[in-house]
Amino acid sequence: MQAQHEETALIQVRNMKKYYQAKKGLNKLKSGNTYVKAVDGVSFDLRKGETYALVGESGCGKSTTGRTLLRLHDATEGEAIYNGKDLFKLSNKEMNKVRKDMQMVFQDPYSSLNPRKRIGNILEEPLNIHNIGNKSERTDIVMEVMSKVGLQVDHYYRFPHEFSGGQRQRIGLARALVVDPKVIICDEPVSALDVSIQSQVINLLQSLQRDLGLTYLFISHDISVVRHISDRIGVMYLGNLVEEGYTDDVIENPKHPYTKALLSSVPLPDPNIQRERVILQGDIPSPLNPPSGCVFHTRCPFAMDVCKTTVPQSLNLAGNHTVRCHLHDEGITTEEKKVVNA
Repeated sequence: MQAQHEETALIQVRNMKKYYQAKKGLNKLKSGNTYVKAVDGVSFDLRKGETYALVGESGCGKSTTGRTLLRLHDATEGEAIYNGKDLFKLSNKEMNKVRKDMQMVFQDPYSSLNPRKRIGNILEEPLNIHNIGNKSERTDIVMEVMSKVGLQVDHYYRFPHEFSGGQRQRIGLARALVVDPKVIICDEPVSALDVSIQSQVINLLQSLQRDLGLTYLFISHDISVVRHISDRIGVMYLGNLVEEGYTDDVIENPKHPYTKALLSSVPLPDPNIQRERVILQGDIPSPLNPPSGCVFHTRCPFAMDVCKTTVPQSLNLAGNHTVRCHLHDEGITTEEKKVVNA
């Protein structure tokens, strides 16, 4: 999927960092580090009406990026510019007003819904918080949104445990939509659902985006899902954005070795087509003690000496396709590129 959208960014994220204080027991590690670097200097733009996807292995910082953008976690450093203001510097009162424009759909729909409340009360709660309408108007708004996401009128009176996983995710989406947001952060919204239900929810997200002009930050580890729904992709590894570009460009012509490894793991529907499998050695390093230089060099089959000491800069390739990899540095000679991991 690749569509034309306004080049002007709705939200500009620059050098976002989120560090967590390590527990005392972890301070005894030889590294001497006391902070877990969950997100370590991520920059990207969200453009109006587009779906920007963050992909990567579990633990790479995707969800933390989305939650930090919404100020569910306070950023350690960086800025997120929305309507000319830095979200990370707003007071709690100012941020509460902004949250009407920015909502979130969580990975586990059941744990994000209060089991003691009926669906109608759950969906009306955001309207109460933001003082939108009176009681009668709030009920009308909720009924209208329920219809948009494929829920029935009688669902208003039921409890969360009475619904299937797909229906619960529709409820979570309805809760995000009732305040008429501009941006929705979708944190693995279909990973807990059956494949057939996944397609229904994805189609619903795309339909709502067309009708309401929504902007999505779509967080997922499943590139096959991302390929279907996203306009642009950002590939994350160990808290860093290693490659970014339009979905078709990144998937058809990946530049970073990590992106190639992710794509090689996607099963093909045709058994007669053979794809070269890229198998990464070892585990993801600890964010408490990330590798020096390029954070991927400990698992990269093409790692050079320079990768171990120098952090790669973001290189702009053709068509707004960017990559952080020394393999694409003009200053690296052919001989140097032959120096690889044993």
